[in-house]
Amino acid sequence: MTAEDFQNGQIILIDKPLHWTSFQAVNKLKWALISKLGLPKKFKIGHAGTLDPLATGLLLVCTGKFTKRITELQGQAKEYTGTFYIGATTPSYDLETEIDQTFPTEHIDEALIQETVKQFLGEIDQKPPIYSAIKKDGVRLYEHARAGETVEIATRKTTIHEFEITRIALPEVDFRVVCSKGTYIRSLAFDFGKVMNSGSHLTALRRTKIGDYNVNNGMDVEAFEQTLAPQL
Repeated sequence: MTAEDFQNGQIILIDKPLHWTSFQAVNKLKWALISKLGLPKKFKIGHAGTLDPLATGLLLVCTGKFTKRITELQGQAKEYTGTFYIGATTPSYDLETEIDQTFPTEHIDEALIQETVKQFLGEIDQKPPIYSAIKKDGVRLYEHARAGETVEIATRKTTIHEFEITRIALPEVDFRVVCSKGTYIRSLAFDFGKVMNSGSHLTALRRTKIGDYNVNNGMDVEAFEQTLAPQL
C-alpha cells in the first residue's frame, strides 16, 4: 500500500503483545509509516478501543480519513477470552497489584460456577475498577488509587451478550465473553467471585473480536512494519 492509501484511510488489525500499551502500539505504527512511506508527522492515526498493558489481542488502528470511524468502531460488541483466579482479590482486580485478600473456595463446584454465569447475562450494573483511566473530579481513578485516596465510583450499565466457561481447573476458570462497549472484564472477574461468596481476579485477558473484525486476521507490529515498502 502507498502513502496515499493510508491518508485516504485504512483499518489495520494489530495483535497487541503483552505489556505494551495501546498508545505504544499506535505510536510505533505511526513512526513506521512516517519513516518508510514519507507520511507527514501530523498524519492522523488512532485506535478504536484501549487494551490494558496486561491484555493481548485485537487493536483496531485507523489511519487518515478513517480516524472519523473510531467512534463507530468503539461502539461495536467485543469478544474476550481469559482466566479468572478464584479465591483471591487484588485492588486492581488483575495482576497489576498484589493479592490483598483470600477467600474460601471449598463450596465452589462446576454447578455453582455455571449458575453464577447466568446472573451476568443481559444488562448489568457494573462498577469500574479504581485502577482505571476514568476521570473523577478531573483526575483519573488510578491516580486517586495510587495516592491512597478513597473515591466513590458510580455504577454504569453494560450488556453481556454471551458468557461461557471454557475450562474449570480451580483455582483457575477460563471464559469467553461477548459484551458491549465500556464493559470492564476486570470488574466482571471481581463481581463473579463476590456472587459465589468468594473472591476472584483476572490473570489473563485476550480480545479476540471487535464487531466482525477478528484477531486471527491481525498481525504484530513488527510484521506490519515489514509489509511496508519504502517509497522511492
